[in-house]
Amino acid sequence: MAKGRVRRVLGTITSVVLVLALIAGVGWLYVRGDLNRVICDGACPPQYATAPDSMQVAGVEDTEADAVGDGPIASNALKQAVSGPLADPALGPQVGFVAVDARDGAPLAGGGTEGLTPASTTKVLTAFAALEVLGPDERFATRVVRNGDTLTLVGGGDPYLVERRPEEPSPVVTADLETLADRVARSVGTGRFTLTYDAGLFSGPAVSPAWEDGYVPSVVAPISALWIDQGRGAGEDPARAAADAFARLLRERGVEVADPGPAAAPEGAAQVALVRSAPVATIVADLLRTSNNETSEILFRHIARAAGYEPSFEGGAAAVKTTLEQDAVSVDGLELHDGSGLSRRNRISPTTLVQTLVAATRDDRTSAALSGLPVGGFDGTVRSRFDQAPAGLGWVRAKTGTLTGVHSLAGIATLAGGRPVAFAVMANGTEEINALQTQAALDAVAAAIAGCGC
Repeated sequence: MAKGRVRRVLGTITSVVLVLALIAGVGWLYVRGDLNRVICDGACPPQYATAPDSMQVAGVEDTEADAVGDGPIASNALKQAVSGPLADPALGPQVGFVAVDARDGAPLAGGGTEGLTPASTTKVLTAFAALEVLGPDERFATRVVRNGDTLTLVGGGDPYLVERRPEEPSPVVTADLETLADRVARSVGTGRFTLTYDAGLFSGPAVSPAWEDGYVPSVVAPISALWIDQGRGAGEDPARAAADAFARLLRERGVEVADPGPAAAPEGAAQVALVRSAPVATIVADLLRTSNNETSEILFRHIARAAGYEPSFEGGAAAVKTTLEQDAVSVDGLELHDGSGLSRRNRISPTTLVQTLVAATRDDRTSAALSGLPVGGFDGTVRSRFDQAPAGLGWVRAKTGTLTGVHSLAGIATLAGGRPVAFAVMANGTEEINALQTQAALDAVAAAIAGCGC
């Protein structure tokens, strides 16, 4: 009996040890962030995922980390660290690179103000200007106004307006036509009305003449101040599609309306109801994480309008340039034709990119241009990056840029002690090179900064 009891006790202890080991193992993987790709459907939103260990200062005592964090960054050591990765043939014939101390903008490596095709790193400029000009708390209202028996749906340029309430909550989707129709029905009651819609907040063409044929609708929708679901599946007239959806919702609630037509909202019309977008800071963080083209172009027009320019592609370009100049950011070599980076005519120097990142650190109102950057190996467009450059995992936050023959990466690499380096590396003319090799070469440059003993 004694031997059997001993065996049972030993078996129980073994089982407990195995369970504890399994829990500890899963916990270790979770804390490291290795389960992020399993527990989320796609890239994990920050509120649902655990950052990798490397987001924290590892292997350095707090007091030592504080001391290193206050210290200078060795420019020569950084230059040496990136010299090999920058010489990789996979970066192609045109390479631009700049690295500066993000705390004060002091130059560390690289230089030059030649404008290169930036692709989606253009969004760094758009995001910064939106926060600077509009403010992080600004929200865009979709309204219904009434003049007699006429109701007018007025687009306010909410890039994430949807038709019906989403089943899964999203930080950026805070306004829907279903809620708006509920509020209108409560206000006006049942009856017959004429319904019109006003998408006149923006001006100029809905499609940039600087975009390549075929981009619409496969890559980006026609830009409108009134749309639902970012204009996807709405053809050439997203505003009409949104108004038709709103008419259906009103009818479901006993408000009889004929098919809607376009018309400017009458001056002095009484406001009946409205729904508001997420704050600009939340919108900016999402567009940087997901590289959303439609959102970027909507914000481009809002920036122009708020800065006193025509709310169009041209007005947005002028407003962003003026904003950068006012914040002492170099605009040498700068040429913008859109806010998303889809245009191959865009030109931005790596100096402009890093100075914009540094400018974002100077004020709380623009800090979302940094905090919204996705984390290497963790989320957004860099979720699957840095596999071949693990020194950058968790230590690099960066915006990607990709077109055929164009690759770029701009963001912040964190050194030991939390010392931030703003960097931009841009490769043009890579059409004949495997795109994955070029991306890996960009990652290697950023990882070399993060791993530098500088």
